[in-house]
Amino acid sequence: MGEKTKFWYFQDVDLFNVLCPHKVKTMEDHHEFNNFKKNDFIYFPNEKAKYVYMIADGRVKIGHYTEDGKEVVKAILSAGEMFGELALTGEETRTDFAQAMDDETSVCPMSIEDMQALMADDKELSFKIYKLIGLRIRRLERKVELLVFKDARTRIIEFLKEAAAWKGRKVGFETMIPTRLTHKDIANLTGTSRQTVTTILNELKESNLINFDRRKILIRDLDKLK
Repeated sequence: MGEKTKFWYFQDVDLFNVLCPHKVKTMEDHHEFNNFKKNDFIYFPNEKAKYVYMIADGRVKIGHYTEDGKEVVKAILSAGEMFGELALTGEETRTDFAQAMDDETSVCPMSIEDMQALMADDKELSFKIYKLIGLRIRRLERKVELLVFKDARTRIIEFLKEAAAWKGRKVGFETMIPTRLTHKDIANLTGTSRQTVTTILNELKESNLINFDRRKILIRDLDKLK
């Protein structure tokens, strides 16, 4: 299992079980889940960064707005994942927004002070969290590079390969990516249009390179996906 796969497992499973205050005996008595409906904002740009969050259920979109009001989506996160973590690196006010994408989205907030106390007591946890932050920053750098230098088809193929590296499960020679992302979501993440995503995914499907439905994307052979 490679480094990225290990950290996806850590990110998808262990974070909630280790860090959710309901799992920490000294915090569970005074902690409550925060629940949101679809399109509710969890925080806005310029808000004070007081908490990091673990997703208990549902999905959360992270993004920002350009000066002309255009929405730029940086990430779409699901149950088990952490967000708002830049507060641990010194971010005092939010530069991004966090928005619920599903009804009954539930998140666990943890104050920066509580998180720092846990990290101080567990050096391995501290190392993993900072390494996870580093991996996310490198992913964003890669995304910027693709947006600047690559065409739409390449962006979408690179998105599929990255999703396979982080979330993919081997099924024989094929790679299955469980996902609830719509074509519009993929378009937002790759800086393309929904129509372009649909066209390119259908072309890849007709070439027998991938198959997909509403719950998964199946890559026939990663080495042939070009």
